[in-house]
Amino acid sequence: MGDATASGDKVSITLPDGSVRTLGAGATGADLAADIGPGLAKAALAVDVDGELRDLSRPLPDGATVSIVKGDGEQGLDLMRHSTAHVMAQAVMDVFGSSTVRLGIGPTIKNGFYYDFDFVDDRHIKEEDLAAIEARMGEIIAADQRFVREEVTREQALETWGARDDRFKCELIAELEDPISFYFNAPAGTQGADVGADGDAFVDLCLGPHVPSTGRLKVFYKLLSVAGAYWRGDEKNPMMQRVYAACFADKKALKKHLGNLEEASKRDHRKLGKQLKLFHFTDRVGPGLPLWLPRGAQVLETLVDFLKAEQRKRGYQTVSTPHIGRLELYKTSGHWFNYRDSMFPLLGDEELGAFALKPMNCPHHVEIYKSDARSYRELPLRLAEFGTVYRYEKSGELGGLKRVRGFTVDDAHLFVTPDQLQDEFKGVVELVRMVLNTLTLDSVEARVGTRDNVSDKWVGELDQWERAQAEIIEACEEMGLDFVVEEGEAAFYGPKLDFVVTDALDREWQLGTVQVDYNLPERFDLEYTAKDGKRERPIMIHRAPFGSLERLMGVYIEHVAGAFPVWLAPVQVSVAPLTDDQLPAARELATALEQAGHRVHRSFENEPIGPKIKRARLEKIPYVAILGPREIDSSTVSVRSREEGELDPMTWDDFLGRLATDVAERR
Repeated sequence: MGDATASGDKVSITLPDGSVRTLGAGATGADLAADIGPGLAKAALAVDVDGELRDLSRPLPDGATVSIVKGDGEQGLDLMRHSTAHVMAQAVMDVFGSSTVRLGIGPTIKNGFYYDFDFVDDRHIKEEDLAAIEARMGEIIAADQRFVREEVTREQALETWGARDDRFKCELIAELEDPISFYFNAPAGTQGADVGADGDAFVDLCLGPHVPSTGRLKVFYKLLSVAGAYWRGDEKNPMMQRVYAACFADKKALKKHLGNLEEASKRDHRKLGKQLKLFHFTDRVGPGLPLWLPRGAQVLETLVDFLKAEQRKRGYQTVSTPHIGRLELYKTSGHWFNYRDSMFPLLGDEELGAFALKPMNCPHHVEIYKSDARSYRELPLRLAEFGTVYRYEKSGELGGLKRVRGFTVDDAHLFVTPDQLQDEFKGVVELVRMVLNTLTLDSVEARVGTRDNVSDKWVGELDQWERAQAEIIEACEEMGLDFVVEEGEAAFYGPKLDFVVTDALDREWQLGTVQVDYNLPERFDLEYTAKDGKRERPIMIHRAPFGSLERLMGVYIEHVAGAFPVWLAPVQVSVAPLTDDQLPAARELATALEQAGHRVHRSFENEPIGPKIKRARLEKIPYVAILGPREIDSSTVSVRSREEGELDPMTWDDFLGRLATDVAERR
């Protein structure tokens, strides 16, 4: 709906409660807020017009449903973050000189915003510059400058920004349709015509909306860091300077976030991985290719054994596939056309039948399905593999274990009949939820990724997509699972349900996923014999509760600050004698623990007990079992718990029983 008003001298506006307000033609969002009440007029920041966020100053269309946006909700906070990003861009230009700065983009993100800058004099923003930028931002906000929207044709916009020699804005404008909107900041007390984009006011290309004026930005912000970022994420483009900022509606929330950032630095899995001797990267092996050290490999093995045991209970069958496959396999699946830019170079000549490092396990599992004639009696067929796949990620995108070039997926593919789909999908969802709860990753948001009408990456018929999307949503609703729909976030072959966890530091990570796929069975001509003897097409469910072991480990190490629960800890007990006189008993206790299946470090060094306890604390070992003369005489062991401190002396059997309970209950 456009800005056209009613043909008469009145407009009718419907409010969220269903009531109708009648205002004069040309009435704005600000007029509506004032008509409702002076308190709302003072609090209003923008209006939601039939689902579109707009400035308060724009005329309201007749017949629209309108709600007032204030600063006390997520929508209002996001709006204020957006306007504060513009203030930061203005401050950067004021501090360094507008003639030297070229503006990129400045979107809001979770917990704040960023803005990308380019400097014609090759200047670099330094961390020490951030204080001056913040100070200037404070001045701009205190000046209560108005955000004024103007609209021009694309030709006019290109002429304006071309004169400014700003290639970045010109590139964006060339992709937009008329009218092109921009905002300039006008001094308080001026009218719209007093200061324009052709004057000295700060101006930026923007779809909007904004708060009415900078003085309405009742937010608390902190500029955090400066990082390099390729323009539009393409390494072929210039490297820009990205300034990140945190921004919240109250000081307490900002303080908490800054505390989380400080804690995140301490919990960085790359630091803890080195401290705890879990994994190692070396350029001689290659960037993004982790080497798992014994303790890290032990954690992985425990995770794998845990999930394998759960899969066996649910009727999964283990398979194993090679790390490479013929290029034709991935062309048939569609992966070559959708992932080729992220795949490693081909092995051999494409014309003569090249091979590729596999980007996904699913085509291989499809071939296992095709290895035999299938009957409805065999379905559902659940094939599972911890399969390693490869992506040739750009070096600048690598990040410890969270973004690597070789990673192991807890992959499974279920081949089902149409009447089995709902139950099997629900069973997979329950498995994912159980796995995440076991790992105390129990703050989870479910997101349904669907196909959009914009991208050209989708394969398969639209009716199959619509059916698959409807089935996922129906299953979620029947399970009482809260979810949000994210259009355009499906896999190229089908819609999916992603599980996004929030960790101990309030950060979001996408881990588990479940996908419904009608297309790969079609592309590979999969069939089974139905009850009536006809050949039918199975449906595939793709699932990975962990997502990938490497990413999970990176997230989980930071979630628990390296302090793995007893059942998962690479070393569960450190046995430490006070003196060499207790060595025989210490060896006996260590052996008893190992024979019971527990992972033990024998701290038998010839040194005082203090350093042994300190080392166990630094290595985050759950228990230290101490043996001295008193313990030998009483046939007990003194135990220090990482979580509870010093425990009462207990018998060896009691200690073994406590450990067994911890492991059995996965705590």
